[in-house]
Parts: sequence; C-alpha cells; structure tokens
Amino acid sequence: MPRTPPLSRRSNPYIRLFRTPGARAFTLANLIARLPMGMFGVSAVLMIAGARGSYALAGAVTATGLAATALVAPWTARLVDRHGQARVAVPATAIAVLGSLALLLCVRFDAPDWTLFVAYAATATTPNTGGMSRARWAHLHRGPSPRDAAALHTANSFEQAADELCFMIGPVVAAFLCSALFPEAGTLVGAVLLMTGVLLFAAQRSTEPPASPRTSASNSPVRTRGFTALLAVFLATGAVFGALEIATIAYADGLGHRSAAGAVLALQAAGSCAAGLVYGTVRPARSVPGRLVLCVGAMSVLMCLPLLAARAGGSLPLLAAALLCAGAATAPTMVTGMTLVQRLTPPGQLNEGMTLAVTAILGGIAAGSALGGQVVERAGAGTGYLVPLCAASLALVVGAVGRGRYAAPPRR
Repeated sequence: MPRTPPLSRRSNPYIRLFRTPGARAFTLANLIARLPMGMFGVSAVLMIAGARGSYALAGAVTATGLAATALVAPWTARLVDRHGQARVAVPATAIAVLGSLALLLCVRFDAPDWTLFVAYAATATTPNTGGMSRARWAHLHRGPSPRDAAALHTANSFEQAADELCFMIGPVVAAFLCSALFPEAGTLVGAVLLMTGVLLFAAQRSTEPPASPRTSASNSPVRTRGFTALLAVFLATGAVFGALEIATIAYADGLGHRSAAGAVLALQAAGSCAAGLVYGTVRPARSVPGRLVLCVGAMSVLMCLPLLAARAGGSLPLLAAALLCAGAATAPTMVTGMTLVQRLTPPGQLNEGMTLAVTAILGGIAAGSALGGQVVERAGAGTGYLVPLCAASLALVVGAVGRGRYAAPPRR
C-alpha cells in the first residue's frame, strides 16, 4: 500500500498529503467528476423553466431526482464497496449520464411532462464521487499512528473545501452556459464532465480500496453503535443548509435584489471553504466526539448572525458579511462528522457509510427548505433565519446526547 514518505514537521500539511503516491491523480480526476454536482440542479431548472415556462414543474422534477437519489445512492455505494469503485462507478455513471441526456432530449423535443420525471430519476445512480475520494484517503491513511490520523484529518478538510468550491462554482458555470450558449448547455457540459471525471478516477487503480465481498455476517453501518445518532446530526445540519438558502433568496427578493441571492449564498460557501482549509492545518483534538460537539456549538452560535443581520433590516451587504462569518463553522462540523463516520464504519463499507451520511444531509436540506419556506410565507424572510438557528441548536443537542455512543469500535 502506498504510504506518505517521512517529511519535515514544519512543512505544510497539504504538501505532505499530496506527496502520497497517486493522490494528485485521483484528486484531480475526482474534482472533474464532482464539479457537475453543483451544475445539474441549476441547469435542469433553467432548462425546464425556460422551455415549459413553469418553475413549479422544474422544481417538482428536481425534487423527484433528489428523492430518487436518497433511495438509490446507498445501494450504489454498497455495490461499490462489494465489487470495487472502478467496476461499479463507471456503469452507474453511464446510466446517470444517459438519464441527463434523455432529460435534455425530452425538453428539446417537447415530450410529455411525465417523461421529464422518469429521465431525471434515472440520474439517481450517480455514484457519490466525494465519498469515493474520502474512502481512498481512509484506505491510504488507515493506520493507528498519529501521523495517519493527522493526514486523514487534513484530507477530510480538503475534501470538504472541495465540496464547497464545487457548489460555489458549479451554479455559476451552469447559469453562464445556459444563458450564453443555449438552455441545454449546462446539462450537456455537466454530463460530459461527470463521465470524463469518473473514467479518469476509475483508471487510478493503485489507490483504489480493495473490494470487500459481503458475507452473511456483514451488517449495515446503521447497526454500528452511535451511527444512527451521528446520522441525526447530519440530518439537522442539512436542515441548516436548506433553510438558510430559502431564507436568503426570500430576503434578497424582498429587497428587490433576487439576482444577487446566488452571490450572497456563495459567500457563505466561501467562508466554509476557507474555514475547511484552515481547519485542515490545525492539529485536531484527540477526542473526535468532543470536537464534533464543539464544532456544532460554534455553528449554533454563528447562525445567530444572519438572524441579527436580517432583523437589523434592509442591508444586503450586512447579511452577506453575516453569512460569510456563519459559514466558518459548517466545514469544521462536516469534516469532524465525516471523520467519525470513517471511524465508526467497518473498512469494507466506507462508501456505504459516507453515502448514508450524505443521504441524511440531503434529507435535511429538503426538510429545511420546506420548513423554511413555510416560515417565510407566514412570518417573513427575516424570521425565516430562525429555522437554521433552531436546526443548528437541534444538531448541538443531538450531538451532545449522542457523544457517549460515538466511541469507535475496533478496526475489523
């Protein structure tokens, strides 16, 4: 197994990390595959709404795809663990790409509305590219030494920053392609990038974790002590993201600056991205469960800032500054949570474990969006920022109560 060569302690941890043999190749390929994750939703909405004149239809189609992904993704991840990343990810991506192209053709040639739902649901087989990358880092640095623990902490921090970056850049690229070229351009380019990235990623066989054929004794990671409580933290954290997005769009719209909502939300992601990179350079505390509670507590406190900025009234720059600061706690929370997932999940089920975490986040985003929308409709956009604050507080309570159950079982 490739190992990180010994280096000076004073060197940058990211430099040490990417001197791991094969790391740069699979990371670059994964970034190509991951960028479309921030493109597909926006591209589909712009494409469908532009052709059919209905944002309601566009929203319903994308919501159907999200629900299908939540159901299918854990099964795809289980197959990845059982048969290997290359053998499963490539055909699963091909099916998803065909679904994206089918959606494009259905919109282009004015097919019945129900075909849009079927086509977009087929994209649910898209593998969790971020999870596969994290699984490789966990495989390369799975040793018990402090050096491996520090390297895995830095790797998880980088991966979270990469997620934030892709979801900052992806919607901007998608909106530009759909408006500057033609409405289907975002979906088409996203599909090409996804297929290309996964093919390049799968070709890096030297860093791929070995397949772990399932035996009759194998259980779902959900049955591991503490895993369900950890998923509840991810669910509440996802609700923070979903409610924050709805409240911000509504607040900007109320000020007559709806077009600026994307840029304001990008600042929240930028704050999270920067915090994630800085967090990766800090020596992590020995107690990961305690660190999770601390991070979620910081997120709860910082979520007061958007509420206070909105209540101050009428200043979009003030809200943008508040969101930039609030984002500083989300990446450390996600990094620490994923570190716990890697510790609690048996090595042969890492992709499934991390995909379950992502599924919980997606479920939380959907719930947060729905609840946030209801509060905004009834009490106004400023009051809508109470929802992410309450969701973050709920995550803190769940994290604190479940802390005693996070003791990682012995490596198997």
